[in-house]
Amino acid sequence: MTTPDTAPPDQAPMIRTIAMPADTNPAGDIFGGWLMAQMDLAAGNAATRHARGRCATVAVEAITFHSPVRVGDEVSLYADILSTGRTSMRIRVQAWRRERDNDYTNRVTEAVFTFVALDSTGRPRPIPAG
Repeated sequence: MTTPDTAPPDQAPMIRTIAMPADTNPAGDIFGGWLMAQMDLAAGNAATRHARGRCATVAVEAITFHSPVRVGDEVSLYADILSTGRTSMRIRVQAWRRERDNDYTNRVTEAVFTFVALDSTGRPRPIPAG
């Protein structure tokens, strides 16, 4: 069951994964760093598709952890391009969890990532139009 005011985005997730025991802290919750890495992967996937090539993370802003992720939860990561400059993109990523044994979902984390498109030498390159 999804609560009415916390429905996941109406789009396919960039990544969907299962939180595993190896990703926990001593309290048994999933490490924030693991979740942030998953978010970076989702943002990178969106950036690479949008820029049609290699990209790199240059900044993360306003990461907010709303609630914990537990072992066995299904984690879905959604990414939206907020803006595009000549060589860079700002991408909003939301992480949602679905409890292992039911359909309850809630947003657990969100942040804005900035990526830069890179050429074959690792230098910034223009993002193709369209």
